[in-house]
Amino acid sequence: MASSRPNALRLVLCCVMLAAPLAAGAAPPENFAARVEALRTRAGVPGMAVTIVEDGRTTLARGFGVRQLGAAAPVDAATIFPTGSTGKAFTSAGLALLVDQGRIKWDDRVIDHMPWFRMYDPYVTREMTIRDLLVHRSGLGLGAGDLLFVPRTNLSRRESVRRLAYIKPATSFRSGYAYDNVLYMVAGQLIEEVTGKDWETFTSEQLFRPAGMNVSTSDQDKRFATANRAFPHARLNGGLRGAGDVERLDERDELGRNSAPAGGLSISASDMARWLAIQLARGKLPEGGRLFSETQSTEMWTPVVLQPNRPPPEPLKATQPLTSAYALGWGVSDYRGARIISHGGAVFGFLSTVVMIPEKNVGFSILINSEDGHLIRGLTYELLDHYLGASPRAAGAGWPETWAAVAKARVDGGLKTLAATQAKPAGVGPSLPLARYAGDYVDPWYGRIAVRPSGNQLTIDFKSTPRMSGALQHWQYDTFVTRFTDKAIEPAYVTFALDADGKVDRVTMKAVSPLADFSYDYHDLLFTPAKAVGQ
Repeated sequence: MASSRPNALRLVLCCVMLAAPLAAGAAPPENFAARVEALRTRAGVPGMAVTIVEDGRTTLARGFGVRQLGAAAPVDAATIFPTGSTGKAFTSAGLALLVDQGRIKWDDRVIDHMPWFRMYDPYVTREMTIRDLLVHRSGLGLGAGDLLFVPRTNLSRRESVRRLAYIKPATSFRSGYAYDNVLYMVAGQLIEEVTGKDWETFTSEQLFRPAGMNVSTSDQDKRFATANRAFPHARLNGGLRGAGDVERLDERDELGRNSAPAGGLSISASDMARWLAIQLARGKLPEGGRLFSETQSTEMWTPVVLQPNRPPPEPLKATQPLTSAYALGWGVSDYRGARIISHGGAVFGFLSTVVMIPEKNVGFSILINSEDGHLIRGLTYELLDHYLGASPRAAGAGWPETWAAVAKARVDGGLKTLAATQAKPAGVGPSLPLARYAGDYVDPWYGRIAVRPSGNQLTIDFKSTPRMSGALQHWQYDTFVTRFTDKAIEPAYVTFALDADGKVDRVTMKAVSPLADFSYDYHDLLFTPAKAVGQ
């Protein structure tokens, strides 16, 4: 999702290399399980699951820690974790099955299968292909439309897809890369339009069941009915998200069902081993037969769009790839001269990554039930170095320690920036009596908000998002701050612009935190009085 999110991991590559077998005796690093447990404890991550597959064999699939703080139930190989945007590869694989069956082609136009589908630009509507849905080149801005499902929603998938017609593009069609989730919703809806089965049922019947992934689920209700599941945790009490102590979140306060094709799967370590083995075998099932053809495996791993390749902080310089690109639900890049196929995932309270080194026939996944991404990234590079034969880093200066230091510096910097911006608001305003700000306001793609007087203050309620409401506290001029009743939702500035008659003409928003996840795309909202749009 989200993403990258909070900053989902995207490792990847463009150079194609011949597959080579593992060296004889290759295995996970010595004492790796003990290392993972020590790092997990130090990071304060409640629980995690790690899977490693080598030459088609599962050499590690186990849990560490507990499913939730305050309870003793341990994470094991069957514990399911929400895996966020790593699930995009499953939606891509579902479409690949339909290509294998001759029911669609990657370059079919979306409107040929969904005649009612619309984007803001009629040209894009006419030319958008199934491939375009998967590779983040539509012209939408980063995370555009994520508030259709973040942090939750009462909208159906079909209605969410319908509202894409009102989201203005940030760039021209196919001109560059900007990560989105909403077009994977379209891909999931397209699967339903073609097959007559919703994405959840299709994924369960056509992917999980044939793959032998018998614990994992594509359905939130089934996830909540599974006793052996991980619970979400985050750091919310230290001034901004990512600072303070880990605490448990309400597990039902997560992404809406409408977004599931972009990242709504829950998978266990043992089932992830099946997925890795099938991917590395280019679609072959361990017991014989195929899930998808080798031709479609090649399609899904073939780079389509170059990603920005910005330099990382100096301590992480060695992690910068020469080339980074996006394929069909996978990132493709390089590390130490090797091709890396990977994708990160994030939903609130969980982070994940799936990584493969095809020429070594090795893949691994790391799942955690908190938002401490530095642990995932650090272990990822430690494993990559091991399987690529790089010399171990000095004791105390390994990748996990380095990533932890960089993450701490980022949070510390965010706290300083936040303190500076909030230090001295102007003692001016508001321009109107509070009652004159009250009313219903509508954004064409998000929907309605209600601003109401309540005692000596105002409240705001997001009508498409259950339990997204809070008080509006005056900040300066005609800007207020809302800190939502649900403290897991990012606080926001809410600015009322007045017309020449002193009436509210429009309402805009932006996140308070400088580190807010891109899925809180408040900045894309433009609310106007409901009567102005005939609603």
